[in-house]
Amino acid sequence: MPILRLLLRRLGVSVLVLFGVSLLIFCVARVVPGDPARIALGPNATQEQVDALRAERHLDEPIAVQYLYFLRDLAHGDLGTSLYTKRPVTTDIASYLPATLELVLVAGLMMIVLGIPLGILSARFKGRWMDHLARLLAVTTVCTPAFVWAVILQLLLAYLWPVFPLEGRLPTDVAPPPGITGFYLIDSLLAGEPRTFAVTAYHLVLPSLALALSGIGQTARLTRSSMIETYRRPYIEMSRAYGFAERRIARRYAFRPALIPTLTILGLDFAAMLANAFLVERVFGWSGLSRYGVEVILRKDLDAIVGTVMVIAGMFLLTNLIVDVLVSVINPRIRLGEGRAKA
Repeated sequence: MPILRLLLRRLGVSVLVLFGVSLLIFCVARVVPGDPARIALGPNATQEQVDALRAERHLDEPIAVQYLYFLRDLAHGDLGTSLYTKRPVTTDIASYLPATLELVLVAGLMMIVLGIPLGILSARFKGRWMDHLARLLAVTTVCTPAFVWAVILQLLLAYLWPVFPLEGRLPTDVAPPPGITGFYLIDSLLAGEPRTFAVTAYHLVLPSLALALSGIGQTARLTRSSMIETYRRPYIEMSRAYGFAERRIARRYAFRPALIPTLTILGLDFAAMLANAFLVERVFGWSGLSRYGVEVILRKDLDAIVGTVMVIAGMFLLTNLIVDVLVSVINPRIRLGEGRAKA
């Protein structure tokens, strides 16, 4: 039951944060200079056409009235219509979000599979050549932005040494799998198309790695420092005195306490990748939500801007909620402590 209380409390806070985000981005998008109706219709449109579009979208109303219209439509699951694509914003988001989520999920998996073991090895062999090499790699990846890695990987492994494809989710001669979930990896498996699955995974390697490298270095550094601090605890010395193998000590007694700060950083990095993926998507020609968000911002597409930011903020809050629950499961003192504080 403490986990349920924690979950409900976090959900309540998340709803309030989403409301604040919607209000903030709604106001900011409307006070930025530029007439969205004129931008949407182009310079050749008459003033009558511009005025008609402004009246249709309630752009001639005060901001407070516009926000009430937005809340009314949001209550019915309507995020408005995009001036850029001429489609409902919910349709655009449903079309572009799976591509970005697939990219970010694979990048997050790389952060876990590569970053955590690298940090564990660095802590276990502290002061040796493996530790120095791991720390050098971690610092290098953290200090280099994702879009720089995207260009470097594309030049090295797609142009100079053409091992991986240059751009896109699939080659032009391979048809996308049936649109069941929008995730090409999942849809190709559900449709029984192993070749499409392999080609999709092949195209995911470079953009996912470029997006994940900074997080891999951050995860490795934090795991290393947490493991080193855990190794100094008295129960670790007691385990060594009993003659337990170092591998067992690292796996069973040191890793779990050190995992809590690493999980927190992983959650923050994963959520940040949703917003930071637009440059990587641009470099690799990836038609995802982040790239779509940049396009609608440049065109001052108000409904699409608010809808995109709301979805990204919602994913950020959902990721933090999952991390909070996982941390409370790993360390019961957190949820028990909240229960005692409430009592």
